[in-house]
Amino acid sequence: MVKVMKKEGESSSALLFRFSKKIKQSGILKEAKKRRFRSRPQSKLKRSVSAKHRSDKRSEVEKLRKMGMA
Repeated sequence: MVKVMKKEGESSSALLFRFSKKIKQSGILKEAKKRRFRSRPQSKLKRSVSAKHRSDKRSEVEKLRKMGMA
């Protein structure tokens, strides 16, 4: 937990700057972003269907290249 107290005679913008600097150094922001955008793992069926689709597309492109179409 990051705790920042306002010093005597310190402006609010300086306090905010010091706070954001402490947050960046602690790695809290990085961890929060990592957790926010984490994707759930796919099921085996979905992975295999996706792999089959990629394989089919790859073979289709290769066939077109050999024919001189792509």
